[in-house]
Amino acid sequence: MDINVKTIKFDATDKLQEFIQKKVSKLEKFCDNIRKVEVSLKVVKPETVMNKQAALTVSLPGEELYAEKVCNTFEEAIQESLSALEKQLQRYKEKQAGK
Repeated sequence: MDINVKTIKFDATDKLQEFIQKKVSKLEKFCDNIRKVEVSLKVVKPETVMNKQAALTVSLPGEELYAEKVCNTFEEAIQESLSALEKQLQRYKEKQAGK
């Protein structure tokens, strides 16, 4: 699985990069044919508190799953996006098993 992290208008710290790699790699427990995961981080409205946006795109054979969350911290936004993707992956696997 290839994990690609894009940051828009800021540089992610090594600690944040490691956090993303560790958390995103856990998606393999839910589905073993994930080709690529794109993580896009950006600060939306810097003057507000809830301004860290994480968008994750998971590439699967014949399908792409997407989740985007805006939270107080990037870590929190990534966690919430991953939770949404885990549910989508479970539905994807059920759909594949039904074929």
